[in-house]
Amino acid sequence: MVAVEALAVGLNAGYKVTKNERKQRQNRHKGRLSKRNKIVRELVREVTGMAPYERRAMELLRISKDKKALKFLKKRIGSHVRAKRKRDEVQAILTNMRKHHK
Repeated sequence: MVAVEALAVGLNAGYKVTKNERKQRQNRHKGRLSKRNKIVRELVREVTGMAPYERRAMELLRISKDKKALKFLKKRIGSHVRAKRKRDEVQAILTNMRKHHK
């Protein structure tokens, strides 16, 4: 509960009121990953590896052809935003591989 200062206007003028904090609506949770799902997805990724188009994108990123990789992913996935997200994901995998290799 958050206390609000005495209001100067409105129906509750002069009274100190506490704001009623409501729980977040269920539909606001859609798309957010739970801990369990995150672990399961990581495990599946580890077991199955990368798809062929992801491996090609990784090769393009390795030789720093970022724009080419984005265009390639957009062609394969179909959406610009999803392609950018996939490019960042593959880039993160590459940087992790570089860190662990040293």
